[in-house]
Amino acid sequence: MIDKLEALEKKYNEIQEQMSSQEVLNNYEKLKNLNEDLKKITPAVEKYKLYKSIQNQINQNEELLKDSELKELAKEEIKELEIKSSQLMDELKFMLLPKDPLDEKDIILEIRAGTGGEEAALFAQDLFRMYTRYAENKNFKVEILEKSLSDTGGIKEIIANVRGKGVYSKFKFESGTHRVQRVPITESQGRIHTSAATVAVLPEADDVEVNVNPDDLRIDVYRSSGSGGQHVNTTDSAVRITHIPTGLVATCQDEKSQYKNKEKAMKILYARLSDFYRSQQESQIAQARKAQVGSGDRSERIRTYNFPQGRVTDHRINLTLYKLNQILEGELDELIEALLIADQTKKLSQTEN
Repeated sequence: MIDKLEALEKKYNEIQEQMSSQEVLNNYEKLKNLNEDLKKITPAVEKYKLYKSIQNQINQNEELLKDSELKELAKEEIKELEIKSSQLMDELKFMLLPKDPLDEKDIILEIRAGTGGEEAALFAQDLFRMYTRYAENKNFKVEILEKSLSDTGGIKEIIANVRGKGVYSKFKFESGTHRVQRVPITESQGRIHTSAATVAVLPEADDVEVNVNPDDLRIDVYRSSGSGGQHVNTTDSAVRITHIPTGLVATCQDEKSQYKNKEKAMKILYARLSDFYRSQQESQIAQARKAQVGSGDRSERIRTYNFPQGRVTDHRINLTLYKLNQILEGELDELIEALLIADQTKKLSQTEN
């Protein structure tokens, strides 16, 4: 552990030295890249310097133990310094955990109504609103790629592109089955019903990540469905793309332009293919994802939203918050932070075993 921190501090000093050289100062791109590298390691290096400073203070106080007049005072100070030192070392262990290479990626967010009919569709709508509010709070951009509404205005299915710095790192624990317990609007007897919606979070794929042979694609165009009357689409603008080897399908009919619908459908398909191939490989990324809190399986019940009690329970970490209204308004930080800490703690215990 100390060797890793020493190596990191050495790298920090080398980068600073490079950045002060005339050669780098005259090369904007290189200076920018070095500055980015420096920013990534600075928090850990500064914390390590503080740790070393505390260790020096402990050593100095241990010398004072030989002095009968200062002995008790030195003992007390050593005790306090050792607590600080231990806390700093724990924080440094977390900081040195390998970063998820997908964390900085944009995502494709998919929400589908599950069991519960119209109530499930209304709950899916609530979830999408929750994530949209959260995204707004984080200055992320949300673009709807495809949506299908229920008769009451709920959401049968919605697919959106969420873009911004570190989007995947914030959403990656949301995949799974979300359950709601409440009295539906249509329930005259006041009985509580349980409904569900599934959430899938797919890191957006770069074109270079997924090599798709055009011959493996079947592209169908058809007339998109509408609300009737003047809204009926009279052209074949809707697009359905099928990847024949895997059977994966992506559709889009939101745009009036067939070209734009094709572009959006391809974005969805790339993300699904990337997720499909990633889950098939026993790669480092796949292992890291398996080590996350829960399996991330779409069928796994991860969270319950209980309206009568005003609570939200995340079953993976046994965390219950009586903040249902705030959470549905997009205040997800406390939940996401707790999931991140649980994930890091699990990874840390695996590295230490």
